[in-house]
Amino acid sequence: MRVVSLGGWVLAPNDGKVCDVRFNPKARLDTRRVSDRGRGRSGGGSGVALPGKAVGGGIGGVLIVVLFLVATQILGDGTGGSGLPGGSLDTGRFSGEDTERYANCRTGSDANEDVDCARVAVENSLYDYWSETLPDQAGLTFQPERDVVTFSGGVATGCGNASSAVGPFYCPPDATIYLDTTFFRDVLDRQLNGPSGAFVEPYVLAHEYGHHIQNLTGATDDVRTRQGPESDAVRLELQADCYAGMWAGRATSTDDASGQALIANLTQDDIAQAVAAAKAVGDDRIQKAGSGRVDPEGWTHGSAAQRVRWFMTGYEQGSLEACDTFSASSL
Repeated sequence: MRVVSLGGWVLAPNDGKVCDVRFNPKARLDTRRVSDRGRGRSGGGSGVALPGKAVGGGIGGVLIVVLFLVATQILGDGTGGSGLPGGSLDTGRFSGEDTERYANCRTGSDANEDVDCARVAVENSLYDYWSETLPDQAGLTFQPERDVVTFSGGVATGCGNASSAVGPFYCPPDATIYLDTTFFRDVLDRQLNGPSGAFVEPYVLAHEYGHHIQNLTGATDDVRTRQGPESDAVRLELQADCYAGMWAGRATSTDDASGQALIANLTQDDIAQAVAAAKAVGDDRIQKAGSGRVDPEGWTHGSAAQRVRWFMTGYEQGSLEACDTFSASSL
């Protein structure tokens, strides 16, 4: 099947037509919170401070850290605390200086032509959405994430060293989202048989931004049980999926600093891609792909069906209250 790339979102034909998902060409992009650290070393030392033990699985001959995973990893600071934003950030621990990968991303028109600029536009949209939604619905002061950092190979963070195998993750002490963009092709698509289309990376970024919101609300500190179908870890991840859905349902209402719409159009095909991505990273799907069996007691993120359910809950209801997975009697 031929695919067409528009604005960094790979759009698949539907009934012979290409979905017309576009950023507003008139929007101005803010690159201050998006940076690239280039290629870093992938290992050494004690590794990433994961909340629990990483599990390896062979898929297609490649070791997958089942990863507290894809599009979904939240890493602790190794002390039990979430590390709310504040204080100075030790930039010396990053793998390298900013490569200025995003320096030419200025407008929505750029986002329609370049995958990197599309990433900036999505971050800008998430920033605008949560800067209004968190104070309005929770009465809390919104503090933006410090950065979305892209890298290749490996990166050193306040949560420890991470390799590309970990997948996209949020580090609370840094208040930063980290991702190796090759993940979408090399792991999600090729190894987990997930979607490679439309709304996949925006869904992933929105999920990770959801972890930042949890850091601000204190939900991250409520995690006591790390594994199992009803565990706090699963509830945290499903809530982040729900928060991603909240943003997706209202993404076309987000604006740049001057009031110009950032995202001109989203389609049901885009949402279908987000749902497909959520299914692909369900614990049951990953376990089955890795070992051929499903063990709910080892879940850390929730099943495919649960992830879809909570994403759609956020998308349809659009409220923090509806996304309260910690109070839900059934996930």
